[in-house]
Amino acid sequence: MRRSARLGSPALYFLLALLVIGLDQLSKYLVHSSQTLTSGGEILLLGNWFKLHYTTNPGMAFGVELPPPYGKLLLTAFRLAAVSGLSYYIVHLWRQRAAGGFIACMALILGGAVGNLIDSIFYGVIYNNAPAGSPSPWFFGQVIDMLYADIYEGFLPASWPLVGGKYVSLWPIFNVADASIFIGVALILLFQGKFFNQDEPAAASPPVRPVSPPASETA
Repeated sequence: MRRSARLGSPALYFLLALLVIGLDQLSKYLVHSSQTLTSGGEILLLGNWFKLHYTTNPGMAFGVELPPPYGKLLLTAFRLAAVSGLSYYIVHLWRQRAAGGFIACMALILGGAVGNLIDSIFYGVIYNNAPAGSPSPWFFGQVIDMLYADIYEGFLPASWPLVGGKYVSLWPIFNVADASIFIGVALILLFQGKFFNQDEPAAASPPVRPVSPPASETA
């Protein structure tokens, strides 16, 4: 791990995570309060390519779900463990003087994880959006997604190798928390050379001094 300058306190990285959480929860509140969005409408941001579209997700990313009803509790428990582990890891990285950029990326991932965890724990009560038949509204809330990238839907050109002629639907719907996690991971992959290269040069070997023959041999 590269040893580098980092912020003066790990609390500053947790403030970055808190900023992500605040933006995520505010955006979810605003779209949930929008009659246009909750009634099935959309708000265009970049034409039809990128827009606001209200939907709920009972599971993980891309709608993946664990077997109901207690798969949701297992997922929430995993998220709690991940948040605890990330929090400890950020403090550990700061103490080890890891690269400040790498710690900031971990803070982005932490903020996103907490944002979606709040939805799972509380939204079944706050927004009454727990799926029908849930044992309890607590811990069974659905994550609110709203950022809709309508990239492409249709058949790929037949001339493309391997995937040609296949029907694809590329229209991810995500939220600020998901975006924060994605950005954090992407930045780690892009700048891993800077984050993980060692600054300390390898210790140079001491020069080998020639051995002088005894005086009696040189006479």
